[in-house]
Amino acid sequence: MISGKAKPAMTSMERVLTTLGHKEPDRVPLSLLLTIHGARELGLSIREYFSKAEYVAEGQLRMLKKYRHDCVNPFCAAATAAEAFGGEVIWYEDGSPNSGEPIIKTEKDILSLQVPELSDTPCLVRMLESIRMLKEKVGDEVPIMGIAVSPFSLPVMQMGFAAYIELMHERPELFNRLIEVNQEFCVAWANAQVRAGATAVCYFDALLSPAMTASVHLETGFRIARDTLARINSPSAIHMATAATLPVIEEVIDTGASIIGVSIMDDLAELKAACRGRLTILGNLNGVEMRRWTPEQAENTVKETIATAASGGGFILADNGEIPWQVGEEVLTAVSDAVHKWGRYPGCCRTGQGEEI
Repeated sequence: MISGKAKPAMTSMERVLTTLGHKEPDRVPLSLLLTIHGARELGLSIREYFSKAEYVAEGQLRMLKKYRHDCVNPFCAAATAAEAFGGEVIWYEDGSPNSGEPIIKTEKDILSLQVPELSDTPCLVRMLESIRMLKEKVGDEVPIMGIAVSPFSLPVMQMGFAAYIELMHERPELFNRLIEVNQEFCVAWANAQVRAGATAVCYFDALLSPAMTASVHLETGFRIARDTLARINSPSAIHMATAATLPVIEEVIDTGASIIGVSIMDDLAELKAACRGRLTILGNLNGVEMRRWTPEQAENTVKETIATAASGGGFILADNGEIPWQVGEEVLTAVSDAVHKWGRYPGCCRTGQGEEI
């Protein structure tokens, strides 16, 4: 006799781990990078929101409940890495903070640069505490994503883009010294997040793209990525912001990363063919365009994206970077509802009938 009872839904952790194993879970996992939206939920300014670990933890928990996604992201911004070295942070009322005045201006600044002591760096301590608080609440049911800016990209904030490119070309010995310090920081910071409770670490490197970096230095960037990720004690994702990833997908796979964050610059069908069974795709909803979507557009976009990339697992639906402050609740709810409607396995996007997951 066949039972009429439906199988219980997977936890978010089970769902994500299944898709990372290139198998189909109960539905497509959803990751919404809502780093600043918790501030609005708590009635705080963005700067005040990131001033206390408990605010960030509570904001992430509220986002999790409201939008029913499958991952929490307790980090502030890439600028946190520069701040850890003494850099300035510029705050905005309606967007994520950014790095300010470069701290490296001379050769001496590079030679004297030291790895920050994590326990003595307030911006890092707050994030670690947020991770610990979230871990206490979600346990092993929901993945917690950490983040580390790559040693190869961090100098853009430490010294400015033009000066850094010149350093690459003209002063290889200083370049190597800077990378060495940044790599030690990156590894220590990533592993501290893992010890605090992070499930995986996103290795953020906007320079791992042919559009941003000459081929001779791109090879160096991927060597640094391989060496760094080998020392991080968790699964890792590589994210290159809005850059196209397909031209370097073999190099990404060679780093040992489990996930690649992709953008609208990629042809998702081609990317799925290249990654199938080898690398999980995280993406690729357009966060900028999302500001102008109607709920109907959100549903149709989600449906199309799932139909293109979800078969066989190895896919997490996400935006292609941080979701802007200007994206409203109605659209975010529509995205979530669409995933729960159209993202059910088997046969994603073939029918919207039946119970949601």
